[in-house]
Amino acid sequence: MTEKLLAGKTILISGGSRGIGLAIALRAARDGANIALLAKTDTPHPKLEGTVHTAAAQIRDAGGQALPIVGDVRSDSDVSGAVLTTRGEFGGIDVVINNASVIDLSGSVDLPAKKYDLMQDVNTRGTFMLSRAAVPVLRDAENPHILSLSPPLNLSPRWLGAHTGYTLAKYGMSMATLGMAAEFAKDGIAANTLWPRTTIATAAVLFALGGDRMMRASRTPEIYADAAYQVVTQPAREVTGQSLIVEDVLAAAGITDLSGYAAVPGTPDDQLFPDIFLD
Repeated sequence: MTEKLLAGKTILISGGSRGIGLAIALRAARDGANIALLAKTDTPHPKLEGTVHTAAAQIRDAGGQALPIVGDVRSDSDVSGAVLTTRGEFGGIDVVINNASVIDLSGSVDLPAKKYDLMQDVNTRGTFMLSRAAVPVLRDAENPHILSLSPPLNLSPRWLGAHTGYTLAKYGMSMATLGMAAEFAKDGIAANTLWPRTTIATAAVLFALGGDRMMRASRTPEIYADAAYQVVTQPAREVTGQSLIVEDVLAAAGITDLSGYAAVPGTPDDQLFPDIFLD
């Protein structure tokens, strides 16, 4: 029987009503983890499946405890409230997952100022504020981790110039995370980023990137979830300050056959669409 490494551990996730965040939550729930979700999705969206409440129901069905928290990562009071509520409900926090993110690949001239601000506020500021708010609680955890779903800092002009507004927001997530890895190393708090080599079949890919065609050439969110599980179950003092790649994490864990993660079963690896920020 496989050891349940996250049994009884508490994970606070920003977003998580659907897609990658929910997949990470469900993977941890199968171990019997406690999952707190800070998300805005109190009511159904006309185009997107899932609310924080339906996600909580799925988490409970998978074997975990769920705490749905309706709130916005842009709100300092919502962020601090989520940390305090999670600690109050479960007695602590072991892992913070910075999953909430906004994407807009418009060029600099075409990107609306409001969308630029939204990406900065959710991606960069939200990651910083949620991580910072959780640090005093994470210090008391046995194996504390911060994991941000953001890319390595690739300064190639190819990526710097492709969608500057979005790049700033995602690299801001990574810089906040890597900075905290250095700042709180003495406390034994791990902070890492995690990013995939291929696109993942999520609403962002469907509506913001390439529609059904790209969805078919993507991998499922479960590949991200399995890699995240590997990261946050490692000793925090041994794995920190790293820009990790999903497929490399799985390979290090002995998982090299990735065919089961294809959104369309049987799709060869060379026909999958490469994600951005990786050369």
